[in-house]
Amino acid sequence: MRIDIITVLPELVEGPLNCSIIKRAQDKGIAEIHIHDLRDYSSDKRHRRVDDYAFGFSAGMVLQIEPIDRIITKLKSERHYDEIIYTSPDGETFNQKMANSMSLMENIIILCGHYKGIDHRIREHFITKEISIGDYVLTGGELAAAIISDAVIRVIPGAISDEQSALSDSFQDNLLAPPVYTRPAVYHGWEVPEILLSGHQRHIEEWEHQQALERTKRLRPDLLEDPVK
Repeated sequence: MRIDIITVLPELVEGPLNCSIIKRAQDKGIAEIHIHDLRDYSSDKRHRRVDDYAFGFSAGMVLQIEPIDRIITKLKSERHYDEIIYTSPDGETFNQKMANSMSLMENIIILCGHYKGIDHRIREHFITKEISIGDYVLTGGELAAAIISDAVIRVIPGAISDEQSALSDSFQDNLLAPPVYTRPAVYHGWEVPEILLSGHQRHIEEWEHQQALERTKRLRPDLLEDPVK
């Protein structure tokens, strides 16, 4: 899988995507992440400006259409893209089902919003999907792009050495994960549930499912209201 991220702050994206599981996935050739500085495509070669004032009476600066057109057109001339994504507070809320679906794609572009936003013509003529990571506003879409990339890449086969671990994460079956424990079995009198020490796989799996269901009912009942979410 290849992910191209377009941003005005490359350094904000580079850190999270160059460590741990995501770095190992890139080292193995499972995923490629290419970060593009939008300022490199500015027609203003001296100041590398990519924003301007909004028409009308809106406050704040807006990313211009020209440099975004240049980079997206260049990338599309080199390969086919399954999705061109814009990180936006008013996009579809990102979830595990979406991450699983996107992990099957070959190439995606993520355009990071910044300032007051982007010229709306970009959304009308270039963007195929808009994604939000929650009902709040960030300084820019860079952290959202990193989160989306992390969630997508980690479920690609081979990214995690123990693939079963990824399949048992929260939200994979619309349930929160059950509680987990490790050694010592007793600490300050606090004991690990006896069933987990029994070695009986079927009974343990039944206990874990019941715990996952109870935790979901208590903490995230909304997940059970929509089984196809």
